[in-house]
Amino acid sequence: MHTPTSVRRFARYAWSVLAFNIAVVLWGAFVRATGAGAGCGQHWPLCNGEMLPRSPSLNTMIEFTHRVTSGIDLALVALLVFWAFRAFPRRHAVRLGATLSAIFLISEALLGASLVLLEHVARNQSSARAYSLSAHLVNTLTLLACLTLTAWWTAAQAPVRVGGRAAWMAALSLGTVMILGISGAIAALGDTLFPSRSLAEGLARDFDPAASIFVRLRLLHPLIAALAGGWLVFYAVATAGRRPDLRPRAWILLGMVAGQITAGVANLLLSAPVWMQIVHLLLADALWISLVLLCAGTLEPDGVLADKSM
Repeated sequence: MHTPTSVRRFARYAWSVLAFNIAVVLWGAFVRATGAGAGCGQHWPLCNGEMLPRSPSLNTMIEFTHRVTSGIDLALVALLVFWAFRAFPRRHAVRLGATLSAIFLISEALLGASLVLLEHVARNQSSARAYSLSAHLVNTLTLLACLTLTAWWTAAQAPVRVGGRAAWMAALSLGTVMILGISGAIAALGDTLFPSRSLAEGLARDFDPAASIFVRLRLLHPLIAALAGGWLVFYAVATAGRRPDLRPRAWILLGMVAGQITAGVANLLLSAPVWMQIVHLLLADALWISLVLLCAGTLEPDGVLADKSM
């Protein structure tokens, strides 16, 4: 039943599901950074051919935990869809957001399975791994965007505009961050496969023509990050100027850009330890979500400030 109380409860649940998905994403990055992706062997959904691994190694436990949390995630999103169709009327945006979230979660699971079955995990250095990793990253960002919008649309009071300047600027901003994310994922893979003991050693490898393509591609990430950061600053400032009602969201995005740049520099100077890679990814996810919310606001009619209380 579509009542204020039911809407608030659904919103709290939707934001909680988003938070859980971020945790699953971070654990997945930990699996990659520790080289534990092959912990269950070339088996999926079973782990080393078993439902519950017996006498598991550390890598097996890391990978198996990721699979368990992913399974819990499927149940949480299934409930999200069921609740959305119970609590909101036909053609409500929340139903669309929840349905898309379920679709992209299923594709997320299938892409994760393909990484295991194709052995694009652990120490695999094939160029094909870069493509599968990029596809996985794009799907993950899309999933997080759908979950974010599902929660945000619980208080929607007006339809969004799908055309015009605001729409193409939003699309350009989201596409820019996706490209940045892909370059970051490839750079992180290079750090995992070819760790450096110091910044000087890492830079020497980056310029070595005989080095792996994953190492040489690391140079592109800081350049793309600088260009993307400049665009996001322009987008946030321009949006704040045109839409005073969106200034808080614009300032949040600017703060996220500053935090992400700081984390990127720290990651470089520290030679990308696992914990710093996780922090860097957490801030990247926070930046992505803040951008999605700002873009969603620009597609609402001017002056619409729905009550987004949780």
